[in-house]
Amino acid sequence: MSRTGSRKFALLAIAAALATIALKAAAWWLTDSVGLLSDALEGTVNLAGAMMMLAMLTIATRPPDDEHAYGYTKAEYFASGFEGMLILIAAVSIAIAAIDRLIAPRPLDNVGAGLAISALASLVNYAVARKLFDAGRRYHSIALEADAQHLMTDVWTSAGVIVGVGAVVLTGWERLDPLIALAVAANIVWTGVKLVRRSVLGLLDRALPAAERKAVNRVLDRYRSEGIDFHALLTRQAGARSFVSMHVLVPGEWSVTQGHDLVERIEHDIRAALPGAIVLTHLEPIGHPASYRDIDLDR
Repeated sequence: MSRTGSRKFALLAIAAALATIALKAAAWWLTDSVGLLSDALEGTVNLAGAMMMLAMLTIATRPPDDEHAYGYTKAEYFASGFEGMLILIAAVSIAIAAIDRLIAPRPLDNVGAGLAISALASLVNYAVARKLFDAGRRYHSIALEADAQHLMTDVWTSAGVIVGVGAVVLTGWERLDPLIALAVAANIVWTGVKLVRRSVLGLLDRALPAAERKAVNRVLDRYRSEGIDFHALLTRQAGARSFVSMHVLVPGEWSVTQGHDLVERIEHDIRAALPGAIVLTHLEPIGHPASYRDIDLDR
């Protein structure tokens, strides 16, 4: 499936971020709640992250060329890493505002209207997050999935702020508002750390997820039952692309044609289990000493 269509979802995320910033800023202006201010500040992170996502998705969809024979799909990791860093910066800003309000609490105004507007913004984020989750799975895009996860975190954050501001009104305890803002900051720090970590691991050529490695081994086990063996199995993920390489050991008396037909079938079956995967095989004779000298490759 062509991944150029993934960019339209980045544009959707940008539009949603602009809408929710306006709504949440209005809610903060009406209520003067630092909790709602923290929610609005996170909306600016959503916007910056969505714009970065659009830029990186545009690069990631470029076809391979002489200088980038494996494509540009790793560009998506820069988008999720950038968004994670923005989240951490927003958390610090929220904490500073919350501590100031904790020292000098102030009453809230127009709480009903402010909470209604914030709830509307949360519904917008929830709807867009569901769209991005579906698109991320469809296009195998870590950038879309990361933005969807961030938006869902924003939804739960907003829910906590709404409940907290409501509790301030019911209890009259004004310091509850900045305490909730600090909890929001801690929550989004965790989200930011996870996004940065996932991006770093992707840039370090981490192996495919366990479920996908099991899918590859299920294919190989079928051939092992036919007397074929394998070693030096390596996998890696590069954005939306998966790479699998291995050495295939066959009887030494086989012809080149027999060996070629076998590895063609193996590669086809692995691509069926992992759609879009790039599969590289190296044919070796079973039992020949040289076939086992490179079993661990550089590892």
